Amino acid sequence: MADTLAISPGTRDALSGWLDHIRALDGAAEKTVAAYRDDVTRFLAFIGVHQGGAQGRAGLARVGLSDMRAWMAHERGRGLGPRSLARALSAVKSFYRWLSDRDGFDASAVLSTRSPKFTKKLPRPISAEAAGEVIATAELQARDGWIGARDAAVITLLYGCGLRISEALGLKGKDAPLAEVLRITGKGGKERLVPVLPAARAAVETYLALCPHPHENDAPLFRGARGGALNPRLVQQAMERARLQLGLPATATPHAMRHSFATHLLNAGGDLRAIQELLGHASLSTTQAYTAVDTARLMDVYEASHPRARG
Repeated sequence: MADTLAISPGTRDALSGWLDHIRALDGAAEKTVAAYRDDVTRFLAFIGVHQGGAQGRAGLARVGLSDMRAWMAHERGRGLGPRSLARALSAVKSFYRWLSDRDGFDASAVLSTRSPKFTKKLPRPISAEAAGEVIATAELQARDGWIGARDAAVITLLYGCGLRISEALGLKGKDAPLAEVLRITGKGGKERLVPVLPAARAAVETYLALCPHPHENDAPLFRGARGGALNPRLVQQAMERARLQLGLPATATPHAMRHSFATHLLNAGGDLRAIQELLGHASLSTTQAYTAVDTARLMDVYEASHPRARG
C-alpha cells in the first residue's frame, strides 16, 4: 500500500467529511463505510505519492485520466481483482462527486473513468422440493431436539420470508409469537413489511416450546446452546450438513434460501416490484439478479405493465 503520509491534513478532513455524509444522508451500513474509507484512503495515498508528495485538496482537483489509469494499474499490480477494483473506483467516484460539489472543480476525468469488466456471479436458487428437504434434514441432524427445531425455524424464515440471515437472527423475544406481518430493518436502516407464512410461524412456535432458555422480550429470539445470541456460522454449518446429506451443490447456502424465495415467487407470477420490496432491495436490477430472471420473463413483465406495450 502507498504511504499514507502522502495524504495531507486537508485531504484527510475531506475524507472524514464525506464519510460522515454517507453515514448521515445515504444511510450506509458501518461495514460499507469502512470499505469505502479503506478504498479511498489507498487511492489518496497513491495520488499523493504519484504527484510527488502531499499537495492538499488542490492536488485532487488536478487528477486526470492518466493518473486514474496509473492508480488502477497499481491496484491490479498488487493483486486486486476486477470486482474489487470496480468497487474501489465506485467509492472514489462517489468521493469526487461530493468533493467537487464543495470545492467547485471539474471532476469529469475521474467520473468518466471506465470500470473494469467482470462477470457477475448469478445467484443459484434451489428447487422448492430441495428447500423443504433442507429444512427437514437440518431439523433431524442436530444433536438436541430444540437445536434442530431452532435451525429449522431460522432456515424456514430465510426461505419463507426472504430474510437475510442477519435479519432473522436480529429478531428479539418480543417479536414472538410472530405476527402475520413483520417489520424488518434491513441494510442501511431501511424498514420493510414482510408477510409471515403460517409454516414459518409454526416453526418458530415449535422451537420456542422446546427451547430450554427463558423467553425474554429483549433477548435474542434465537439462542445458542448456552443461551447467548445464535452465531450465524452455526446456521451455515447446519445448511452444510444438510446439503452434503442431500447431495446438493456448495451453492446451497443460507443466502441461497433467500434467492429461492424470490425466484419461486417470480415463477408463480409475482411482480418484480413487489418482490423488490419484500427483499428490501434499493434497485430493481439487484432483484433481477437475485431472481435469475430470464429475458422471456422480463419481456412478459414488460408487455403486461408498460403503457406503450399495452397499446
